Amino acid sequence: MGPAEHEARRALARLRRALEKGRRELEALAGAIRRAEGSDFPLELYGEARSRLDELLEFADQEAERLEEKILHAGGLEPGRIRRSSQR
Repeated sequence: MGPAEHEARRALARLRRALEKGRRELEALAGAIRRAEGSDFPLELYGEARSRLDELLEFADQEAERLEEKILHAGGLEPGRIRRSSQR
């Protein structure tokens, strides 16, 4: 794996962590505002924001999978034939 691939994997990992933190922060914000506003809380608005974050997390996962397949292919390996020790 070359430096570009290494940096791409690191960037994807940073993005995923940032998105996960964003999801936690959104939940914390929603809880605080829900307590403050009660029945006036915009439930649908926060649901949409959660959905967008979930879409971004899915995008990051898909990109990580795509990058891994490219790295394996470049190394002469078939992506579907690799078994990790944790999957046994």
